Order: sequence, then structure tokens, then C-alpha cells
Amino acid sequence: MKLRYTFGGDEHIFVEVSEEMSLEAFFISLSMTKAVKAAEIKGVTEICPANASFQIKFNPDDIKPQDLLLEIQKLEEQTSTAEASLNTRIIEIPVYYQDPWTHETLLRFRDRHQNPKGSDLEFAARSNGYPSVEKFIEAHSGSPWFVSMVGFVSGLPFLYQMVERSKQIQVPKYLRPRTDTPKLSVGYGGCFSCIYSVRGAGGYQLFGITPMPIFDPQQKVSYLQEFMVFFKPGDIVKWKPIDRKEYDRILAELAAETFTPKIKKAAFSLDEFNKDIQGTNKKLEDILYS
Repeated sequence: MKLRYTFGGDEHIFVEVSEEMSLEAFFISLSMTKAVKAAEIKGVTEICPANASFQIKFNPDDIKPQDLLLEIQKLEEQTSTAEASLNTRIIEIPVYYQDPWTHETLLRFRDRHQNPKGSDLEFAARSNGYPSVEKFIEAHSGSPWFVSMVGFVSGLPFLYQMVERSKQIQVPKYLRPRTDTPKLSVGYGGCFSCIYSVRGAGGYQLFGITPMPIFDPQQKVSYLQEFMVFFKPGDIVKWKPIDRKEYDRILAELAAETFTPKIKKAAFSLDEFNKDIQGTNKKLEDILYS
């Protein structure tokens, strides 16, 4: 992949790895941002990796834009992605699909949707050729997902489905964004699933909600006391469908400070994944539930 460089105002360089999202593009972005960080280039103040791109912020009083561009291009020549692998985490995220809160929200905004008379899940199922919402939920929750970026709003993860390209779910965003989205809604837009970390506007299709906080600026949630943002790029997620009873049980455990997310350490190799996608996914799930 040939990287494309552009300047963003006086203090940023934007680097596009690919016009399409892929795990290959993610690993190139990850390798490059790690290389920029390790190089400790004078004047670089912030490094922001994204799904298939990254952005570098710098102080133009410390380094000229063209000089920084040359430094990054040198790193591109030196950086190898032949061994695209990382040590990461696989995490179970409980999801209450077809919950009453996101359903009430989507009903308030049907005038902004492609399918004014149905639900977002019905639209997504039909758009992807599934005979029912239940079968679509099985497909959404059946395979692991790769966290390729955290951002847009604080703590929001973008998740990429770990299946063959031909099997990937694709769902367009709303025709016009909503002005309201419940906190911790599980959404979908394009090829990405996400969890809305805070309440606010949004344009992704609404599938359900998780009881599990993923962003806590007060750091009162037990598993967010070290850092207020739960997800990291490279995390692997397995959705777990739950019902209202399970949802309420987890909320009670959170209130009692006894809830612990199911997390296991795991190694991921892009080469091994591409050679045997189903086998790699099964190994990851075996690690999570061992």
C-alpha cells in the first residue's frame, strides 16, 4: 500500500493508508504510529492512529512541516509489516439486543431513516440478506470483532468484523443523524460496529445496548480506575447476547462494585488469521471461555 500524505493546516500531517478499511491497513497504521513515537522526532506533540489512516500533530516552531514530512516518509521506507502481530486482549461485551431504550429512540427518528416503517435491525437484516432479525443477530454476535480505532467522542470504539470480506455486514448510516442516542448503545454504520460511550447525536443504526460502562471520567467504575477509557486499538471483542434479566443483574453488580468484565490475554497474527479465519476465531473464543 502506498501512503498518501496531506497537510492539515499549519500543525498536522494526515496520512492515508488506504481508502478501504482492512486489517492490513490497520496494521500499517499501527506500525507507522509506533515508529513515529519511537523516533522521538522533535516537535511532534500528538500521534493519533485511526482505522486506515493516522494523523501527526506538531509544533511548527520546532520543526518545519516539510522536514517532518521527510522524516515520516523515511520511516515508511524502514517500517516492515511482514510480521503483523500483536499481544492483545479478547473481551466479552454483553449486549441486550432489541432493548426498549434504543427502540424508543429509533422510533422518534424514523423520518431520518431509509425504512420509516420498520426498525433498524429489520432494515439491517433485509439489507444483508438475512431472513429474520434473529438470524442477523446471530451473524452480528457470532464472530469476534477487532477494535481498529478509539475516538470521535471519548472512549468510543470502532469495531471491524473478523470474517471473510464476502461475509461482512454492511449497513448505511441514517439519511440524517439523530439528535439523541442512549449512552452505551450498540450501533452500526458502513462496515463498523460501535458502542456510544456517552449520550448524544449519532447516525449509526441502533441494534441494542450494553450495561457495561466503557468510559468513566470520574474513574469510579472498578475496572476503569487506572484509566478512564476501556478500549484500546487492537482489542478483540466478542458480543454476548443477553436478555433483560441478565441486563438488570449486571447493572446490580455494577452498583455493588462486584462486576468484572470477562477479559483474557491473547496473541493475534494477521498472517495466521488470513490463512485460517474460522480456525483463528475459534482459538480466540477458546481462550476467552477457557
